[in-house]
Amino acid sequence: MNKVVDGGFVTYELDGDVAVIGLNRPQKRNAISDAFVEAIAEAVMRAESEAKAGVIFGHGDHFCAGLDLAEHVKKTPFEGVRGSRRWHTVFAMIEHGAIPWVSALHGAVVGGGLELASSTHIRVADRTAFFALPEGQRGIFVGGGGSVRAARLMGAARMTDMMLTGRVASAEEAERWNLIQYLVEPGEARTRAMELAKSAASNAELSNFAIIHALPRIQDMAKEDGLFVESLMASFTATSPEAEERLRAFLEKRTKRLNIPEKD
Repeated sequence: MNKVVDGGFVTYELDGDVAVIGLNRPQKRNAISDAFVEAIAEAVMRAESEAKAGVIFGHGDHFCAGLDLAEHVKKTPFEGVRGSRRWHTVFAMIEHGAIPWVSALHGAVVGGGLELASSTHIRVADRTAFFALPEGQRGIFVGGGGSVRAARLMGAARMTDMMLTGRVASAEEAERWNLIQYLVEPGEARTRAMELAKSAASNAELSNFAIIHALPRIQDMAKEDGLFVESLMASFTATSPEAEERLRAFLEKRTKRLNIPEKD
């Protein structure tokens, strides 16, 4: 069952080894307020303590329409900076935490909603999803990490276009732009996200930790530095007791091999 957390802003469910967080403000298209951010933080911390992977989805017709502008306009510049930095901290808990996260996207994935989705490791969208960064039309700028995370996914040129012109990208365009990794039919995003999260949860925890922490950092390194870190991570993970058992099971044909499609 879904358990409502922190005033009802999110629901939380544990499905086997997968924590499922639902954004639960459908009457506001799941627009994110400061209290909403804290509810997400609480749920993510709980997930790290009892799950091996996580899924984030939105209740209602949309994943998340972004920042709650009614709250934002009342802030002083300093309060705005502090709020932005808190978003950075909470979203970093997802991106640089202990477990992999998959987001299931439908309807609006706009502004802060896109920033939240960009902090997850795998993004699944159904064909109803649309993506936008309307901050330029609102007289503001992204503040939840989008200039780093979203820009790295789709490139600064695409993001500049979206922010300057108000361009709305379809789910199909988002897939071409690398904003999402999986495109599914309407209503199927959460199911597919759960399948992927359960698959990730079955991996060795140390391997998952290395993947979500080392890979993004290696992209920021010089070539030789990245290769050196890769060697360290390869050796570190391969010598763990769990890796040794998994490798032995594979060699002894006690585990399934890759399902490689046959050529026509």
